[in-house]
Amino acid sequence: MEILSEKIEMGVVEQRFELPVDSEAVPGIRWHPEGAKVPRPTILIGHGGTQHKRVPNVLGLARRFVRHLGYSAVALDAPGHGERIREWVERTARGMAEWRALLDRLDEEGHGPRYGYWGVSMGTAIGLPFVAAEPRIGAAVLGLAGLGNRPGAERFELAARGLTIPILLVLQWNDELVGQTSGLALFDAIGSTEKTLHINPGGHVQIPLFERDAYESFFVRHLGSARTAA
Repeated sequence: MEILSEKIEMGVVEQRFELPVDSEAVPGIRWHPEGAKVPRPTILIGHGGTQHKRVPNVLGLARRFVRHLGYSAVALDAPGHGERIREWVERTARGMAEWRALLDRLDEEGHGPRYGYWGVSMGTAIGLPFVAAEPRIGAAVLGLAGLGNRPGAERFELAARGLTIPILLVLQWNDELVGQTSGLALFDAIGSTEKTLHINPGGHVQIPLFERDAYESFFVRHLGSARTAA
């Protein structure tokens, strides 16, 4: 993983990097506390469709995890997004392979073993199958997604039923892209013994900011404090 640039703002170190995966250099950003030493819990953040690794909601969430919890956070541009806008590949399979390659590199650098995943909308479309197949992820926040008849729906449902880690699912009751029945069906299909559903009124991009408090509590409960030995 090649670090391209680094800056520090209010105690948060932000590093832009490129991750080699197969024949491609995947752009990403890593955030961690200034002066921090590894290991500490690390949250992988999957952005939504049409977004990128440093869109405001991803940046704000990453900085919260660093400043409030002392965690690290990392985000990649998904296939066909951000600095990869001209790329045309099979999104979910490619995205899963890239997250897995990132975990391999983080492990090599001593960042493990406590990893979580946060991703809604497209971040769930890619992230749910990823965390279902990746034993290194200990807890995940997913949402703004459901079951339906889109391409790959059967594989997505099978992945949901195969989940075993703690899951916090966040839905919007008036979501114009994900119907109520579809979202509730996804929650019902999730195979995890420990799963929690939060539903708020509003549209697809209107998750209330106070849900970020719930994300923090959820990850601390399942990944522990940054000061706890791994």
